[in-house]
Amino acid sequence: VYCPEGSFADGYKMKIEPPQGFRDDTSLNRVSLSCRDGTTLEASGDVAPHPHTKSFGTWGPMTSCQRGHFITSFALQVERPQGSDDDTAANFVKFTCRNITNGESYVMMQQPGAGYWGTYGPWSESCPLGSAVCGIQQKVEPYQSILGDDTELNNLKFYCCKHI
Repeated sequence: VYCPEGSFADGYKMKIEPPQGFRDDTSLNRVSLSCRDGTTLEASGDVAPHPHTKSFGTWGPMTSCQRGHFITSFALQVERPQGSDDDTAANFVKFTCRNITNGESYVMMQQPGAGYWGTYGPWSESCPLGSAVCGIQQKVEPYQSILGDDTELNNLKFYCCKHI
């Protein structure tokens, strides 16, 4: 899913399920981007509910880059597979915002800055100078049934577009 032509992602929100005690945990379930023109992007399969997914958790607030800055890279917090224990996969995400003309950048993340389980991986490759994130794709595990071990969001992919 892409921002309208000529616009870029400048904010995000996350759908997170808090710890469930002895029940199945999923943690980070979806990421939604806002585009400079005011549209909100939810990745393919999330715009209309997919029959084989069940989205857990609640949406948090939108967090936005400073004016004139856009999302250019990300780091994903992921829990390693837990074997026969409860898996969650993705837990939290943070982004780099960069000024599209002068290259000034900073890290943007929602509080508390990390999810419940796992560690942050390395930063993704940054969009080249003069470009920014304009699209998102999410890898979501199908619903595993009431007795299964759901992880929901397993990976993120972002697409860069050049500033015209």
